[in-house]
Amino acid sequence: MVVLVTRPAHQADALARRIEAAGGQVVCFPVLEIAYLDDPSAFGWLAARLDEFDLAIFVSANAVTGWMRLLQPRRPLRARLVAVGAGTAKAMERAGLPSPLLPRHGSGTEALLELPELSAEAVAGRRILIVRGVGGRELLGTSLAARGASIEYVEVYRRTRPPMPSEKLLMHRGKVDAMVVTSAEALNNLFEMGGPEAKPWLSALLLVTVSDRIAQLARSIGVQRPALVANDAGDKAIVEALCRWRAHRRLTVQREPHGT
Repeated sequence: MVVLVTRPAHQADALARRIEAAGGQVVCFPVLEIAYLDDPSAFGWLAARLDEFDLAIFVSANAVTGWMRLLQPRRPLRARLVAVGAGTAKAMERAGLPSPLLPRHGSGTEALLELPELSAEAVAGRRILIVRGVGGRELLGTSLAARGASIEYVEVYRRTRPPMPSEKLLMHRGKVDAMVVTSAEALNNLFEMGGPEAKPWLSALLLVTVSDRIAQLARSIGVQRPALVANDAGDKAIVEALCRWRAHRRLTVQREPHGT
């Protein structure tokens, strides 16, 4: 298989190595750039209040990296830590943070909100800090606020669309079997960066993603095949999903009558 990996350049290598180790080939076409905020003085208000929070929720691996760059060296966070999925939890482990609470099945905001530890009974009256990028989804915070929690945000990075010309994508037309896209913003960026000329063949590719929400968005913008949703957003789960699909495809081909 030839797999189009759309993660930011600094996060694509580990996934690419796993795909290649499983026998695949990789085309890297980053559709997001991550710019970490670099002014620690802007977070002085938070550094003085870290002990006030009962829970701290990290919404991505980039949130972990941004936190470690700006705040963790100044003062450890004593709240119970929560990760939106396995990929974020792995980033926390690498950073030396305590093991977090994470969804029991799948990943993402919707899976996180199913945890009993985040039910209305559990969070009512609790102070929760959400660590995210600028302009992140509001569903997590609004849902927890509706359950009685007090929510505050700290934004530690910014997402931008890289200035990649469509020709860099179109040169791989007809040579790619599947695309890995792990956020709604990345999916929209991919189709916008490819432009009208790339849309027909992108729409025909197998999409491997990490949530039903992204799969639904893909259908709404014209992706023709049912998306393959990995068990979580980690590299291992994404490659396992690709391998399962490939094995099923081979078995299907072997069972087809000769000459059809």
